[in-house]
Amino acid sequence: MVKLPPLSSLRAFDAAGRRLSFRAAADELGVTQGAVAQQVRQLEAHLDVTLFERVPKGLAFTSIGRRYHSRVAAVFADLRSATADLKPEPNKVLISVTPTFAAKWLIPNLPDFTAAHPSIDLRILATEKVSSFHSDGIDLAVRQGSPPFGASLDVTLLFKQSLIAVAAPQFAKTGGTRLDPETLAKQPKIHDTHDLWPSYLADLGVRDQSPRDLRLSQTSLAVDAAIAGQGVALVSRFLVAHDLEAGRLVEVGTAWDAGGSDFYVLMPRTAKKNEAVATVMAWLKARSAEES
Repeated sequence: MVKLPPLSSLRAFDAAGRRLSFRAAADELGVTQGAVAQQVRQLEAHLDVTLFERVPKGLAFTSIGRRYHSRVAAVFADLRSATADLKPEPNKVLISVTPTFAAKWLIPNLPDFTAAHPSIDLRILATEKVSSFHSDGIDLAVRQGSPPFGASLDVTLLFKQSLIAVAAPQFAKTGGTRLDPETLAKQPKIHDTHDLWPSYLADLGVRDQSPRDLRLSQTSLAVDAAIAGQGVALVSRFLVAHDLEAGRLVEVGTAWDAGGSDFYVLMPRTAKKNEAVATVMAWLKARSAEES
């Protein structure tokens, strides 16, 4: 195995390379300028290469030194990040949600949360991946599906999956907003990955007669496409409440309960003792109750 250089020499090289100055590196590390210069010389001797050119205004990388520093600096950055993650942050709460839930519900409601709880640092992990409470450090997660989700989790229903057909105002029927099933069937459809249009239309007793379809990977994109006048989207009512209120969208089809795919917030039972997590959980429940 390759023998690693002394850690103290690598730390001095990392600091000197980031600042291109022995003096500035010494101030950062809390040692003398001479001590930093000596550590770098020892590293160069260990590697048998020249890492820096000494210039009148400080330091300049050699080509080898620049390549080596980019990798050494990345390792130290990872170490600092890993160490920071271990330190307790009592007012930090990390919540895992889908990008659609983040964009269409959580972020629009953040001003209300921030005003009510300014001391809590709510951080949002928006991902389609199912995050791990343990390995990803998640405190809360919003999941769409059906219980049970796990014996170690507290599970609270946030929103029922009540789907509505929405479109830009120009798609609405003159004198009203609702389209009869046959007319709705003939409108261009916007699909997301859930692809619930066939089931929705079957429940209305009609078949799809769309002149064209638009297929997108996320529900939030389908909503945006509907606002842009690209067709009719089928989405959960709570996700478009702000757009309906603002008049960017209108409801053009009757509501439909898809069943078995509601929205829940999950919290490890061990997190009950965390006051900040409990506060966010309570706010989510209260806010969803208001909108429901």
